[in-house]
Amino acid sequence: MLTCVFLQPSDFDKLNIIHVTGTKGKGSTCAFVQSILKQYQPDIIGDIGLYTSPHLKSVRERIRINGEPISKDKFAKYFFEVFDALDNSKSDTEKFPDMTEGVKPNYFRYLTLLSFHVFLKEGIRTAIYEVGIGGEYDSTNVIQAPTATGVTSLGIDHTLILGNTIEEIAWNKGGIFKKSAKALTIPQPESALKVLREKAEAKHTKLEVLERHPQLAHITLGLPAKFQELNATLAISLAQEHLNKLGANIPTINPLPEKFVKGLETATWPGRCQTLLDGKVSWYLDGAHTQESIKEAGIWFSGKVSSTSKHKVLLFNQQTRDASALVTTLSNALGNVEFDHVIFCTNVTWSSGTYSAELTSLNTSKDDVDHLVVQKSLSEAWAKIDPRSERHVFSNIQDSVEFIRKLDGDSQVLVTGSLHLVGGFLAVYEGED
Repeated sequence: MLTCVFLQPSDFDKLNIIHVTGTKGKGSTCAFVQSILKQYQPDIIGDIGLYTSPHLKSVRERIRINGEPISKDKFAKYFFEVFDALDNSKSDTEKFPDMTEGVKPNYFRYLTLLSFHVFLKEGIRTAIYEVGIGGEYDSTNVIQAPTATGVTSLGIDHTLILGNTIEEIAWNKGGIFKKSAKALTIPQPESALKVLREKAEAKHTKLEVLERHPQLAHITLGLPAKFQELNATLAISLAQEHLNKLGANIPTINPLPEKFVKGLETATWPGRCQTLLDGKVSWYLDGAHTQESIKEAGIWFSGKVSSTSKHKVLLFNQQTRDASALVTTLSNALGNVEFDHVIFCTNVTWSSGTYSAELTSLNTSKDDVDHLVVQKSLSEAWAKIDPRSERHVFSNIQDSVEFIRKLDGDSQVLVTGSLHLVGGFLAVYEGED
């Protein structure tokens, strides 16, 4: 596919790519790295490209330059440059007898291809790439000479693709290691670390396991949650490695350089540990959707709860994973926090029964959504967890938000369980783009 749009993997070397994988915390880690590196613009770093997934409201969020999604005009321009190049391409029928002329990759691979095209055309000198799923076979793994590679916290997820054990998942994640780049990670289960070390050795590099940076206990992170300290730790070392390869002289990160501190304090990442103040309602957003991340989201919210707010509200959905197990984990993580209202809704955005333009869920059962199967099951599960809470089931996000806004008195609301839910919430909260 690369040659069809006149690209070779070696072309990406000029982008000076930092490559990040893991089960949870990839996006936050990339956001910290980006924020640190922005403090070194323009002399050392130049323009910064960032490729992440999924998006919350608009697909353009996946391809950012200097922290901002590319414009509609540029997205359309570059999208059709790639589209037309593929349309006019000819397949090597000897190597790929089943491929026809003008064949195009699937959604994520197309966007990955588009991101490379955008960054090269825009003259990007530093790029940060978040892996989609896994690493070894991910479409981002055409990168041959990254400046650094990083692995965030590992857990069990995407088992149909990556395997059922932490060791299999670690093997996939370690696939991004390259001999040209230091491999960095944070503390992991010992069996996973063993696999990562073996993978690093096979790739002719060495794995470095980072302990939580001691100075983070005295810094207010832009993503203000205790669990973000490990993501920040990884980001610090990724940024140091990258900057030194680009000619900066940063021999030590203990103590942290002033620019690193500023970058950590000003980092933002929509939908992760995000707080929005809306009159009498305080919204706390976190797209947590795994056992590990939902636990951290619960701990984060419990630290924000005020005794003066009249209502504590949970707005939750998870349409495809074991949702009942997630709410049980969430409840355990909340400690003494008790919700007055618990709302389960689908990821359908609007009360009209339609989705926001770029948020349609393709991997959910329409019948389950139409009949609120998951939501009713979750409501029953919560009745056993905390029968005191008032439970509500809504068919869409808009009706859920309007219900919460009509509650009398101040409310603190945790919105979690799915990035699709958080994205749909933001579409309702901010309006369509």
